[in-house]
This record gives sequence, structure tokens and C-alpha cells, in this order.
Amino acid sequence: MTPAHRDRTQPGALGLVLARSTRLLGVEPFFMEFIAGMEERLVTRDMSVLLHVVPTYEEEVAAYRRWAEGGLVDAVAVVNLVEDDPRPAVLRELGLPAVLVGTWRDAPDLPAVRTDDGGPVRDAVARLADLGHRVIARVAGPRSLLHTQARTVAQEEACKQAGVESVVIDGDYTAESGARLTAELLKRDSRPTAILYDNDVMAVAGLATAKELGLEAPADLSLIAWDDSALCRLASPPLTTMTVDVHGFGVVVAEAALDHIDGRPVTERWSPTAHFVQRGTTGPAPA
Repeated sequence: MTPAHRDRTQPGALGLVLARSTRLLGVEPFFMEFIAGMEERLVTRDMSVLLHVVPTYEEEVAAYRRWAEGGLVDAVAVVNLVEDDPRPAVLRELGLPAVLVGTWRDAPDLPAVRTDDGGPVRDAVARLADLGHRVIARVAGPRSLLHTQARTVAQEEACKQAGVESVVIDGDYTAESGARLTAELLKRDSRPTAILYDNDVMAVAGLATAKELGLEAPADLSLIAWDDSALCRLASPPLTTMTVDVHGFGVVVAEAALDHIDGRPVTERWSPTAHFVQRGTTGPAPA
């Protein structure tokens, strides 16, 4: 049964498969806010999000095959796009309507909601360079992700333009990696005076690690988190962030999916752009 043959008297669903640790999903606010935005738009059509969490991309593809065979969803949102991503081709083969979500280098042949990952990084680097920081590090997400790669390219270009040193170290979005990698960075001979983090969980852990090592933000070290959540606002001091309207992002993705399901032309959409929000963890570089 294909989505086109579903019983339209029954409530529909937009599928979302996350290839990640279920433990991480429980502590990282991003996807819960993202799903809430999708649900807000879908409920107007008596639809909902069908969420499935699996450990690997191979099992994600297997889930798509089951959904297509059983006609369980009307469309899927494909997130965390990677180099040579096999999923778009599989979805075309299955005839399962899909929306690509995030960074995609070429013109996509499926409907897409793109993200600007480079612009916010360049903004953050420029602000830190203006504050006198000469070694700017980043605790990144997994290197395989296209949005991680886009942020890294932007950081290296912006640091080169500003005449400052760029350091990138790969994390996995967990608090454990945020703490461990922050400690590694702060024990370097040429330690950074500013660190960007690719999510809020790693940033909060990094802030705690800096305190344990006797460094205070922002006097000794400036920190910037990506995304924004209660975690950042409740930290002490509150974390400066590149803030993203994650809820609005989910709404935009749901709108693109509904257009696709209804057979309307799906214009390329963009997620809300991350913007700098000054809080208590950024300041001039230490003398």
C-alpha cells in the first residue's frame, strides 16, 4: 500500500526516523521542540508525527521500507543529512513522499527545507575576534553530518579572514563529550579563550568543566552554545547562544510536507536563521 492509497478517512501521519541514541534524545531539547512545531501545524489537518528512534542509518532505511509497504505514513521528514546520503534515492524508489531537512550542497531533487549553517558561525567568529580572542575553538557535532561540515568550513574561513587561530574538535552532542573535549582544549599549550559548541548540552557540560578547572566565564573564557533552550538560560552564568527558533523550524517542515502530500508545488523553504543572543558567557579576551 502506497501513501496515495491510504484511507483518507483515517488520521494521517508525517514520519520522522532518528538514527541516534535514545538516551541522547531524552536530554537534548532540540528534537522535542522541533516535533512540537511539526505537531502544531499538522493538528490542523488531524495529522500527527510518527516518531521512530533507531541506532543506525541502515535501520532507518528499513523503517522507511516498512512504512511504505504498510502505508503507515503520508510522508517523511529526513534529517541529519550526510555525505553521499543514500536515503533520498531509497525514498524515491519506494515512492514515499519526503522532505529533506537541513544542509544539502546541491540542488535537491526532493522538496527541501534548508538551513544556513555558515552565516551564524561567521557572525559568532567575527564577534569573538572583535572582543580580542585570538584562538577560537569549536566542539563540533559528528563530522559525517553535512551541517557540521558547513559550520567547520565557515569557521575556518572566518578565522582566516580575522587573522585568528581556528581549532575544531569532534563531539557527539552528549554531555560526556562536551565535558571531555572542553578539558582537552583547556589543557592545550595554546589554549583557546573562546569556545563554540554545536549544541546546548555540550555547552552546559563545557561550562561546568571550565569551572572545575578554575576558569570563570566570561573573565577567563568565552562560551557560545548553538540552539537555545532552558538549559542555556538556567546555566550559571546563562549561556550566550546562537539561538534558533526550533519550534518555527518544525512548523516550516510540516508546511512543506503538507504541500507535498497535497500534490502542490513545493517551493524551497529555509529554516529560521540562528542569531546571536548575548548572555553571561561572552566578553573580552583575557589580557
